[in-house]
Amino acid sequence: MTSTYRRAMPALAASALIALASGASASPYSVINHAAATSKIKVHALRGGVSMLEGSGGNIGVLVGPEGLFLVDTGIAVSEAKLKTALRGLSRKPLRYAVNTHWHWDHTDGNGWVRRAGAQIIAERHTLDHLKHTIRVEEWEHTFTPVPAKDLPTQAVQAEKLVAFGSDRVRIRPYMPSHTDGDLSVYFEKADVLATGDTFWNGVYPFIDYVGGGGIDGAIKAADANLAMAGPRTIIIPGHGPVANRADAQAFRDMLVTIRGRVAKLKAEGKTLAQAQAARPTADFDAKWGQSIINGQLFTALVYRGV
Repeated sequence: MTSTYRRAMPALAASALIALASGASASPYSVINHAAATSKIKVHALRGGVSMLEGSGGNIGVLVGPEGLFLVDTGIAVSEAKLKTALRGLSRKPLRYAVNTHWHWDHTDGNGWVRRAGAQIIAERHTLDHLKHTIRVEEWEHTFTPVPAKDLPTQAVQAEKLVAFGSDRVRIRPYMPSHTDGDLSVYFEKADVLATGDTFWNGVYPFIDYVGGGGIDGAIKAADANLAMAGPRTIIIPGHGPVANRADAQAFRDMLVTIRGRVAKLKAEGKTLAQAQAARPTADFDAKWGQSIINGQLFTALVYRGV
């Protein structure tokens, strides 16, 4: 990976931090949507016809093939016009497929326009179920209402699925419950590019969605699965953060394991959540991992809930 990729702060996170630092009273959900509406879409060309689009919530993967475009996630709907412009810069061919790596709106909110463009949308069955129901996520201060049927994924998977696309083959695999209970990885075999969705946040603390069936122990197992899938030359598209490699995924896994152990020890000692946070079990990680939308205090709370 180039030094530019390693230095880059996600535009979404940077904009959100600016809004929060200025005293904005908006919910995290609104701040993230505002960032997606105002951020530029950055296109990172990777390998084998695969690119990563950054700036519409979660990262978006794109494979250009002779028959059209294959997307990994669809971003936030307010970015539709900018995403269409970025995609036209890659190819004038139509959208054929999109995969939702999980149900969160910053990865699925663009499903409506992607479906209208003619793409089939593939999701894990729990993701499809979550999109059909009302879900309150307290950390985002937002209640998600059911998605209209016309904007839902068109295919639900429960097991590994292979899709031949141009000269590449796309391997779609479910994780165990981890970030949510409906996470999928997408591996472009010939290009050797792995998209992990939010099972991997490069250089930033991750959100863990307990309401959506996730947990810290599953998050660690998913991190192990990502390491098993990634080879020494594999390029990784994380759910959030810059383009990554296997060493970055290893650092993320090690951070999860270390902080989980510290928080579990504090909880076993009878410490309340407030006392565990006051002990600052993330202190030596915060300078690297805590500079985005999720700081050490919130991440401690997320881990505490699952140990």
